[in-house]
Amino acid sequence: MKFVDTSQNLRARLFAVQIIAILLLCGLGVRLYLLQVVRGQHYAEIAQNQRIRLLPIPAPRGIIFDRAGHPLVDSRPIYSVILSREDVRKDLSTLVKPLADGLGLDADILRERFEEVKSLPGFESIPVKLGATPGDIAWVEARELEYPELRIEQQPQRRYPADGSLAHVLGYVGEIGAEQLKQPSFKDRKLRPGDVIGQSGLEQTYDDYLRGRDGYRKVVVDSRGRIQDEIETVLPHPGHDLVTTIDLDLQLVAEQQLRDSATKRGVIIVTDPNNGEILALASAPTFDPNIFSQRIGTKAGRAEYIGLLNDPDKPLINRAIQSRYPPGSTWKIPMSVAGLQQGAITLDHSNLVCGGGIMVGNKFTRCMGNHGTPDLKTAITKSCDGYFYRLGLKMGLDGIIAMVDEFDLNKRTGIDLPNEVTSRTPAEFKTILDRRSQEWKDIDTVFASFGQVYEEMTPLSMLRAISGIGMGGQLYVPHLLKEIRPVGDPGQTDYSAGRTFQPLDPSRSNPKVVSIPEDMHHRVVEGMWGVVNNGGTGAAIRMAGFDIAGKTGTAQVVGLGKDTGKNKDHSWFVSYAPAYKPEIAMIALIENSGFGGQHAAPAVRKVYDVYYRKTRNEEPPGATPVASSKKPEPAPKKPADTIALR
Repeated sequence: MKFVDTSQNLRARLFAVQIIAILLLCGLGVRLYLLQVVRGQHYAEIAQNQRIRLLPIPAPRGIIFDRAGHPLVDSRPIYSVILSREDVRKDLSTLVKPLADGLGLDADILRERFEEVKSLPGFESIPVKLGATPGDIAWVEARELEYPELRIEQQPQRRYPADGSLAHVLGYVGEIGAEQLKQPSFKDRKLRPGDVIGQSGLEQTYDDYLRGRDGYRKVVVDSRGRIQDEIETVLPHPGHDLVTTIDLDLQLVAEQQLRDSATKRGVIIVTDPNNGEILALASAPTFDPNIFSQRIGTKAGRAEYIGLLNDPDKPLINRAIQSRYPPGSTWKIPMSVAGLQQGAITLDHSNLVCGGGIMVGNKFTRCMGNHGTPDLKTAITKSCDGYFYRLGLKMGLDGIIAMVDEFDLNKRTGIDLPNEVTSRTPAEFKTILDRRSQEWKDIDTVFASFGQVYEEMTPLSMLRAISGIGMGGQLYVPHLLKEIRPVGDPGQTDYSAGRTFQPLDPSRSNPKVVSIPEDMHHRVVEGMWGVVNNGGTGAAIRMAGFDIAGKTGTAQVVGLGKDTGKNKDHSWFVSYAPAYKPEIAMIALIENSGFGGQHAAPAVRKVYDVYYRKTRNEEPPGATPVASSKKPEPAPKKPADTIALR
């Protein structure tokens, strides 16, 4: 008889051990299945990435030229210190102090940069210092074992005119921010932390053209991230070059006029009214865009930026499209056309009383003179306020609103610059009164008829409307892009392949046409011609043989003619020439300087002088010869084809 010892219950114990072993083996099998089959590709990629890295090679941005081929913006190669987050085995905050001390960085800025990228994918690299010095490079190389996550890369850096010339047109570039990367519009463009993109001006509008495609180096690294071998190099594809409509000669003299002005604050815009090309756009005060492309990551650069933000003169604002001003007597030009169109006056019966002003209710609104009973031409030439008070009453608020809509004064002009604002018009102010349950009265119509109180216009919108009147009713969309010069791979013809381009507005070459009968157009131009050539308010800038048609404007800030510093009147002058066949149109606004004929008109005359010299090859009548401005040498022309954008 076999003896069985049941006192230890060995059979049950052995069975339990077997069950546990089977469960462990099943768990291990499931885990292996998940690792090898379900997520095998994922972990294979991780293992591969630990051995093979793609180091980006940034593409140089395209050059921006003026219309004659003079380079306005280019890029230069610099060395940068880059940190590979994949190789960091400790918290990023522990690197702040040693890197700040060793590379001469501001610890707070570096800490802020590290905080921004914590929410981003861990494989992204972090630019630590742009524009590394030879000392910085030596410091990184000497500490290769201590900080294997650091490397030195050559990158292109944007370079702008140091004096701030064309700053509001060109804009600037900067690293894409963490908040920008979260926006859907940026996600679609497959941008990464550290990428440099256009943040303002033409750099922003045409960023997809200018940026190019980055290349990369495929390298083998060891367990500490040190490069052991290079497998492949794909060179970057440079961005396209931009040719602008800017005439650098006109731009430089316009900027100089603003620097020489009484307040050094204002705007001068020059266009070709035949196609909407902007020949010059100067806004003052200006700023140095190199702050954003070269110095913003330093303590000094951050202080410069804060200084710009806190400057009461607001140098970062493009006054041409982002500031609104009462247009003063320049408003009388579209009022004149609309008055004739609507039948408030006629060519045969255009006389209205001046009366030295007008009494409406118990309020007397004065004119700057007493012009009797002028006709339309004389009222424009002498800038008779009393005439236009009465014309406004005859047109009524609805007529003024119709005029505003006809000349697009209630819309953006469509210029290819970001952040253009819309002018404020009487319709908008009436809506405000309606919300307050206040009635629009006849005195409000009077105010709305002469460019004060109920109108605030951007300078560019006024220039587009009035130069369009000079063209007989053709209002072109103002623009700065003339053509794009693509840089393609050999044999490539589709330069947009694989890239997203912002569509160009076809309305640039198709103007809005306002119906202005020829006889009405001629009558208004006669009045504007008289402003300069027949004893009007702009007579001081008359050019014999080159008839300028213009209109001065003096816009009250507090009270007419009050010499109260920044509450002094704004000075306007809008014009085109030759009067009956315009080649060039321009507008000048000098802030808080006084009468338009004394300040804005002389500034415009200096620009006309340069234009006359360039186009007639002789000295303009009454001008003092000046030496031509020194311009940078044009960049070598590329053999690539040119895409003309008309």
